[in-house]
Amino acid sequence: MKFTKMHGAGNDYIFIDCLKEKVADPASLSRAMSDRHFGIGGDGIILILPAESADFRMRIFNADGSEAEMCGNGIRCMGKYVYDRKYTSKAEIRIDTLAGILPITLHASNGRVDTVTVDMGCPRLQRGEIPMTGPAGQVIAEEIEAGGRKFKVTAVSMGNPHCVIFVDQVENFEVGFYGPLIENHPVFPSRTNVEFVEILSRSEVSQRTWERGSGETWACGTGASATAVAGVLNGKTERRVTIHLRGGDLNMEWAENNHVYMTGPAVEVFSGEWLD
Repeated sequence: MKFTKMHGAGNDYIFIDCLKEKVADPASLSRAMSDRHFGIGGDGIILILPAESADFRMRIFNADGSEAEMCGNGIRCMGKYVYDRKYTSKAEIRIDTLAGILPITLHASNGRVDTVTVDMGCPRLQRGEIPMTGPAGQVIAEEIEAGGRKFKVTAVSMGNPHCVIFVDQVENFEVGFYGPLIENHPVFPSRTNVEFVEILSRSEVSQRTWERGSGETWACGTGASATAVAGVLNGKTERRVTIHLRGGDLNMEWAENNHVYMTGPAVEVFSGEWLD
């Protein structure tokens, strides 16, 4: 089976072209392929599929085999994949995901995509939409306890659940310790992704992400979207913000139409053949 390794700001996925290939057990395949010692190595696999009501459909499986609703970095890479291979000649295409159909704009030079803008849709802010237990309403700077420490969390769903926490020095923060504790906190019945964010200015932040099912990743597009929204809700940032991630930068805007727009890189690393 042929595959292509791609990344968006260091958030790396193994793409399988299911317009040509067949995958019987994607959960098991993701666990095997994503292993960084015995497999290819990645944050998961993404299946490129035909769609009925969009241009293409994507399915995302995390490194632990669980299926994710959406991946902002992955969808940018998928746009590059289908354009560079001439599956489409359109600069604007629609991708069907478990979080809904998302429009993306491809920015190409010399026939190849360099960056992609994704309409991430509207944030879902009601507690039941995250989902998160407790009384109805929005969750803004609400206190929870994990690992003997109290955190003020802001919950945002971008089709998948996110919990944003503002910290003083994110580079030295114990993401590997607190991340899994908050991911599996009982207030999140479907688990959650966790963003630890340091405010640099009203237009610039630094973020580290603990992703549900994958651990700490070098970038997270839906997480950056959630961070952009949480910054505004907490009065810490403007509606346009540059987010510095371990693998690169994403430019975010929570526009007046309530949609979140993300622009960032899409990079192809290599292609190969999986023999197992």
